[in-house]
Amino acid sequence: MLSQASPKGVMPMNPPKCDDLDYIHFLIAAQRVFTCTEAARCSPKEKSPPAHDAFTRLLQRQPPDTAALWQEAKAFVKLRKGLLILDDTTLDKPYARDMDLVSYHWSGKHQRVVRGIALMTLLWTEGQALIPCDFRVYDKPQDGKSKNDHFQTMLQKAKERGFQPEYVLMDSWYASLENLKAIVSFGWRFLTRLKGNRLVNPEGKGNVPIREVEIPGEGRVVHLRGFGFVRVFRTLSKDGEAEYWATNHLGMSEEKRAELERQGWGIEVYHRGLKQCCGVERAQVRKAVSILRHLLLALRAFLRLEVYRLRRGVSWYEAKASIVREAIRSYLAHPLHILQPTA
Repeated sequence: MLSQASPKGVMPMNPPKCDDLDYIHFLIAAQRVFTCTEAARCSPKEKSPPAHDAFTRLLQRQPPDTAALWQEAKAFVKLRKGLLILDDTTLDKPYARDMDLVSYHWSGKHQRVVRGIALMTLLWTEGQALIPCDFRVYDKPQDGKSKNDHFQTMLQKAKERGFQPEYVLMDSWYASLENLKAIVSFGWRFLTRLKGNRLVNPEGKGNVPIREVEIPGEGRVVHLRGFGFVRVFRTLSKDGEAEYWATNHLGMSEEKRAELERQGWGIEVYHRGLKQCCGVERAQVRKAVSILRHLLLALRAFLRLEVYRLRRGVSWYEAKASIVREAIRSYLAHPLHILQPTA
């Protein structure tokens, strides 16, 4: 609030009626509708409860970066242990016609290109905890930044924050030479998938696509064009297609690679929980600033559900269901909709 020494004629500003925690806890408790109007309707009854405009203004005034997420997440990570995993997911927006940040992206869920928002997350895990530490929104038509630009920015920020992960994991989309070299420049190890057409030199006789190279079960050391020596593995996906993996840890075993792959699947579990439990793709706002603030608060909501899961052994879904269950229990004790016989 402005002090009494404010310039003459300037009206004192009223303090905001809601803050980020109000919105975060609304996202945790809400089941299907995640609008500012619904947030206002669900606010505790008091003398002057916040209207939907208060929540709308909240989404417009949050900090423009992801530092608030890290301030909360850093207490739950071990900087010198675990993995850093980077991947993106498409937040479905099939009916959006005048919404910022929405464009066409490949969707693993739909197995086709759809309209949506591309959310990139840097996730820390040690095999159990799934802690989002940073995120970006891919919007090259507006900011000119590629996914690899965002990848390197988040890696640099992780380095500045003191991370020394055991490995960095990513999909083939992020296995560019610039990204691999950036990871190595930090003194880190990586494990990534490679596309079948990536060129390697297995015997010093020239580069060939990796799909044409004989790779035994324990892997094979080859020279990756433009990078250097890596150990590569060949596995089969559930649908029988060949998948290729590469690491700069030349002594990695197939057992270690398989273990890392299992841990890396955690980011897909995180994506599912973020969408199903935190309303990350359901906000009905149009402007980029409000969308970004909603995403930030949704990730902070997920962090709370994840910490609760780790401490109590209760799934995200059960944690949300218990909120509604308590409301139902209260209603059953004092039902409102009863039949009264007419006189």
